[in-house]
Amino acid sequence: MRLEGRAIVIRLDDVDTDVLYPGAYLNVTDVDTMAQYLFEGLDPALRAELGGDTCLVVGSNFGAGSSREHVPQAMLASGIRFLVGKSFARIFYRNCINLGLPVVIAPAAADAASPGAAVVLHLDQGLVVVDGRSFEVAPVPWMRVRLGSS
Repeated sequence: MRLEGRAIVIRLDDVDTDVLYPGAYLNVTDVDTMAQYLFEGLDPALRAELGGDTCLVVGSNFGAGSSREHVPQAMLASGIRFLVGKSFARIFYRNCINLGLPVVIAPAAADAASPGAAVVLHLDQGLVVVDGRSFEVAPVPWMRVRLGSS
């Protein structure tokens, strides 16, 4: 399975789920409404950059903090197709997988991406391509089942 996206880059480490989706909005259950609060505590202006072709490129330990599923749900509703990062907090990583949001650990690819870069994720082959440069990652062929593809 191949996913393509335009990079939005957050070059911060240890980004907490509390700033990605503040606790004041945890009572919101509609995912489209959740999208309105994504990045509220980090940088609300990032929401204007999101679209159906977004690859979010992040630093180390992204998604630290509480185990709220609201963050990947809001990301999916906001048009984030997949994430490429240096590393992810364990619970955030698992929530992404459980909710069908592809997430790969690829430190070199994350370093290579600049805002607006063309990023292609080949889930089955274990490859991330950033502006034509290839980086190997662990293949995740099981994700195609979560995404409804054969």
